[in-house]
Amino acid sequence: MSEQLRYYSTNRHLDGVPGITPFRETVSFREALLMGQAPDEGLFMPEAIPVLPVDAFKSLKGMPYTEAAMLVAQAFLAGEIDEQTLRRIIDDAYNYEVPLENVFARKYIMRLDQGPTASFKDFAARMMARLMSALRDPGNRLNVLVATSGDTGSAVGEAFKGVEGIDVTILYPRGEVSGRQKRQLDTIGGNVRTVSVDGKFDDCQDLVKQAFSDPAFDDFNLTSANSINFGRILPQIVYYVWAWAQLSRDGEPAVFSVPSGNFGDALGCEYARRMGLPVEKLVMPTNENDEFPHFLETGVYEKVSPSRACLSNAMNVGHPSNLARFFDLYGGTLDRTGVVHRAPDLDEMRKQIYSVSISDRETKKTIKRIYDQYRVLLEPHGAVGWRGLEVYLELFGDGPLCISLETAHPAKFPEEIRELLGINPDLPQSMKDIDERSGEPVLLSNVYGAFRKYLQQNLRVTD
Repeated sequence: MSEQLRYYSTNRHLDGVPGITPFRETVSFREALLMGQAPDEGLFMPEAIPVLPVDAFKSLKGMPYTEAAMLVAQAFLAGEIDEQTLRRIIDDAYNYEVPLENVFARKYIMRLDQGPTASFKDFAARMMARLMSALRDPGNRLNVLVATSGDTGSAVGEAFKGVEGIDVTILYPRGEVSGRQKRQLDTIGGNVRTVSVDGKFDDCQDLVKQAFSDPAFDDFNLTSANSINFGRILPQIVYYVWAWAQLSRDGEPAVFSVPSGNFGDALGCEYARRMGLPVEKLVMPTNENDEFPHFLETGVYEKVSPSRACLSNAMNVGHPSNLARFFDLYGGTLDRTGVVHRAPDLDEMRKQIYSVSISDRETKKTIKRIYDQYRVLLEPHGAVGWRGLEVYLELFGDGPLCISLETAHPAKFPEEIRELLGINPDLPQSMKDIDERSGEPVLLSNVYGAFRKYLQQNLRVTD
């Protein structure tokens, strides 16, 4: 088999930092996938990024989405998983459409809201669940811990529901998910449990990270399905490759606008560019959690704590986990608490990336204006992405091919859509049965001791 890529920790250079022993070894993709995060609380990164010729991307024009997934996955997973197994995983994971909706001229919306939970996170969760199932040790149960600010949890829960040998625990902030998102989370059932935390998303994320670094759980086969797991990042490279292949003319570069919260989705675009995909600019609009736009502008990183509650609730992240990976790719080091140990190449980062904070007021105005003008229906996250693209184009001039991501289905935000547009968004098939389901979450505080006790009482180690 081909030589495997190896993965290192973003914290490998942190000498002399209290509480952190740098992990300087490298691991395989399988190990990175099943471990979730590195032992030193860093995030795993591939030592090398496979580079493909532009013609390889061009060859996908008119091809099914699964062919783009095979191209990207084989580049990263050579030597880890055989082609026949990978084909089976991908064909099973991607059995739905990926619409590319023209708004005007050569400006497009890529709708990543057609999967089983009507969220872009279906793309990563479904492939990751199947990879974990294929690569886990038979007999040992995996315990997946997930923090969600909105759509991650339901996407992961549905993707792993009924998967043999894997249990899932999902944490969400009690007051910051929509009613429909809450019902979607609470009613998955089976091998999937949900925990409603009295706190913010950042509290949920911190509880998960503390569990991973707690020696009490060394033998519990913990892993993560959050975007701290590289198994979530890899599938998110694919849709940039596929969209570019369908829409680009003569190999022209594209501007991608990616509404950004925990930064895993945008990281997929960064990796696609480094693989050789012609990306003119990665636009990363945030909501009012503006720590990254502020950093790009000033060079000073200040996390937003507590994170600000915004209409685009899945992006209510005051310190994005995947910013550590962005820092690493640009030569810097950022730890999980938000301390910058080594600054990235800010000039190069600004050359490749643009970020802007979009207020709730602008988000609402964008939803209404785009619907009135083009009859294109956006939800809050997609509206942040579209408005961010508009701001970029206003500042730097028109780009021929622009693709903005719609990351959740508008039907997930019926109250906002009714208030702004006076219409009820049609439910996708995947959401029509939610109101018929029942289930209740576990209620916990945001104190780690309570979560620790819950896990010790409920996690299973063997089949």
